[in-house]
Amino acid sequence: MDRNYVTRFFGGSPLAVLLRLVAISFVVGIILSALGVSPFDIVNGLRDFVWRLYMYGFDSIEWIVRYFLLGAVIVFPIWLVIRLFKVGGR
Repeated sequence: MDRNYVTRFFGGSPLAVLLRLVAISFVVGIILSALGVSPFDIVNGLRDFVWRLYMYGFDSIEWIVRYFLLGAVIVFPIWLVIRLFKVGGR
């Protein structure tokens, strides 16, 4: 693998980027700890967010299907009658 490719991918020397990420992670960890946030709070929050998104997604699909069926009960029979009259009129 080309060394320039790795440097471009990481945005600099991989070791320098790793050291920056470690330092930033440490500072963010101190701030979150001071705010009373734990890693479990973040993981549980993300899990709950995905679950709610999943549930709302299926609720939305149910809502869309319900309105589609409500309209289809009227639209499809009318379309069928119109098509039958057009075919019979020829």
